[in-house]
Amino acid sequence: MKRLLALSALFLLEACSVTKFAYEHADTWLRWQANKYFDFEGEAATELDRRIAAFIGWNRAHALPEYAKLAGEASRRMLRGIKREDLEWGYDAFRAHVRGALGAAAAEIAPLLDRLTPEQIAHLEARLAEENRKFARENLQGTVEDRSERRVERNVKRLEHWFGALSDEQLEQVRRYDARAPRSAGLRERDRKRRQAELLAMLRAREARQKLAGWAENWEGGREPAYARAALETREAYFDLLLALDRTLTAEQRRKAAERMSDYASTFASLARK
Repeated sequence: MKRLLALSALFLLEACSVTKFAYEHADTWLRWQANKYFDFEGEAATELDRRIAAFIGWNRAHALPEYAKLAGEASRRMLRGIKREDLEWGYDAFRAHVRGALGAAAAEIAPLLDRLTPEQIAHLEARLAEENRKFARENLQGTVEDRSERRVERNVKRLEHWFGALSDEQLEQVRRYDARAPRSAGLRERDRKRRQAELLAMLRAREARQKLAGWAENWEGGREPAYARAALETREAYFDLLLALDRTLTAEQRRKAAERMSDYASTFASLARK
């Protein structure tokens, strides 16, 4: 659900050409996602199209120019070498943009959600259960070593998207991060299910118009203390990893990352002008 609502803030895909293609077809993707969860038909489907168009219009006018500024500034900071305050700035700025997108999307879709039938809510509940099973397969199954290797592979893929091939020394830094960062998938799973239960209760009570925007923006609220601590420790460990990598980047790796960020800035600015 959060993935659907936060679409505008999550368009950092594999390449700028993909980002542009995805944005220009965002209405189709959003419609497909909404129907996967809620199965809208008839007048509701027509209203959904109108609300998707309104959200995309808001995103183009308000969010994309800010994304362009954020990506451009990140490119400049990467070129001169990053510091912890740069990472904190980027994290806080991105989180603020996500909150804005979540609030705007939730405000648009809430009136529709207050008219869901019991059958539609049951459909949503079944989809969420399916996603929970997928999450468990990907994050909870296997030995500790298996889960560790999957996390290392995910992080290497993400980092090589920005920097290109990592050296042996840099790969070792990723492994050290994996050894330090908390194993919090179980806590995350419980938090997912808690949030899903809150959403389903809200929909059954027909309180989306009143509560959904605030609930969506405050996705970190209500976390159990152990999960909140693990999330903070994970973030700090990842910052340490990025700072360690920054000290080992070649000129080519630094240029590649800065150019990729600059390309995103140009793409977001171009999309905003349309």
